[in-house]
Amino acid sequence: MKIRNTLHLTWMQVGGARMFRRDYLVRLIEDMTQMIAKVFSLKQERKHTEALWELDELFKRQFRLNSELLRSLSAADIEQLFRSHGYLEADKLQSAARLMEEEASLLLELEREEEAVMLYTKVFQLYLKSALQGADLKLIGLTERIGMVRERLRSYAWTETAMRDYYAYTEQQGMYAEAENTLYQLLDNGKMEYGEAVQFYQRLQLKLPEDLAKGGFRWRKSTKEWMSLSVVFRMKR
Repeated sequence: MKIRNTLHLTWMQVGGARMFRRDYLVRLIEDMTQMIAKVFSLKQERKHTEALWELDELFKRQFRLNSELLRSLSAADIEQLFRSHGYLEADKLQSAARLMEEEASLLLELEREEEAVMLYTKVFQLYLKSALQGADLKLIGLTERIGMVRERLRSYAWTETAMRDYYAYTEQQGMYAEAENTLYQLLDNGKMEYGEAVQFYQRLQLKLPEDLAKGGFRWRKSTKEWMSLSVVFRMKR
């Protein structure tokens, strides 16, 4: 009886914690939505400096961080700020990244292109990391935001980390053709071993044909040649 009561209390505590977390995220998104609307209005009035101040205030209020600090840290360092007891708070991270994206757009309008691109790159990596770590894709429209930032960065060189995370993300989301394209870029840049590429195709062999088709992937003669490398790979191990 005592064990049953203890388990019951534990489940109530877990459920309560989840409800509190969800309520916090709902309030955060509402606050962010209002702020982004205000920033948009200020941008229309060409009041970019005031818009940056507003974003900085929201960073301080919601995350106890400031824009200057976030601009000075790497994406990996920012990620660590959102870890608690080894657990990544992916939804909080994607929310913070959303504000950083808004800041990057302001910097771009202020013709501070280098700073904007650096910030967009961090946002891209943080969005990808959030998605890979199980963030709620609907919270801020994460899939769409990743696509939009990717387009922003299309003309610029990506870091190896960003490219690898995008490769992992596209495979995770069933975007197999896009994952394959990224795989070839990694290979061309010397950022991936052939064995790892072979393993990608081996994983695809386990997928249903309809899932591969949905992901835009089709087996080609060149792909089958890739698979022949698996024999060579095994012999070298």
